[in-house]
Amino acid sequence: MNPKSEGKKLLFIVNKYSGTGYQPKVEGRILRACADVNIECTIEFTEGPGHATQLANEGIEKGFDGIVAVGGDGTLNEVARAMVNSTVPMGIIPKGSGNGLARHFGISMRIEKALQQLLTGQTICMDTFKLNDHLSINVSGIGFDGHISNLFAVGKKRGLWTYTKLVVREYMRYKEFNAELKFGNQPIKRQKPFMIAIANASQYGNNARVAPRASVVNRSLQTAVVSKVPARRGIGFAYRMFTGKLKASEHYSCATMENAIIKTHNPLAFHVDGEPCGYATEFKIEVQPQSLLLFVPSANVGRI
Repeated sequence: MNPKSEGKKLLFIVNKYSGTGYQPKVEGRILRACADVNIECTIEFTEGPGHATQLANEGIEKGFDGIVAVGGDGTLNEVARAMVNSTVPMGIIPKGSGNGLARHFGISMRIEKALQQLLTGQTICMDTFKLNDHLSINVSGIGFDGHISNLFAVGKKRGLWTYTKLVVREYMRYKEFNAELKFGNQPIKRQKPFMIAIANASQYGNNARVAPRASVVNRSLQTAVVSKVPARRGIGFAYRMFTGKLKASEHYSCATMENAIIKTHNPLAFHVDGEPCGYATEFKIEVQPQSLLLFVPSANVGRI
């Protein structure tokens, strides 16, 4: 949405509990930023799981010109559930723990800058996908990252440090698993991974780029298969992930696909955009090309 959009109406859906908590000044900054460009805005606060989807559906029915999710990747996912295949664009103001999708688009973690990017940005039509009928807009996963998502979701503390301590503690305990992967009509490939990430965008959050080459506009996904990295190599692997330099190796491979089926011998935890989704032994992945309109910073349109 750009300055020529004066007189338009935006709905901001705010999750107060995303990230490390809500600061009341956020509301004032949203109101001032919109007033400066003569855009009418309404702010609604979520009250529990699923409420963001309800509010977004109501916003579409009321004729808002855009609906903005203020929260983490889980909040974005809930808002997107209402907006997939609609004609109303979605915006992002990151306020979560990791903010993976926002970082992929180069959206600032500072609310003033993120609001400026939103109100002067452009609209793209991005891909989404489904994992066992759960909508995903960023990165979903099976195995270790699903296990961590389950534990992180029930923890009392949020933030990067809490997440890091959880990963370190559980890493030595969690075992590799048997899996069979089938990409489209390609033969089943037998693997023994530690985790499998299905990536529409490039990163989980906090710049942990599990699929550095991922694009949200190329009608395909990246499937990263990661085996358990020995402790002595862990720092090097983490460095390459956080600097976007992961390449094929004995512990990591990444393949481009549109649809896939993954089968495991035992039930495994999985997550969608960081939110735990329980356990399964079969995982059906289906890309949904150009299914979500999204406001993104104009300067970064060519790098998404």
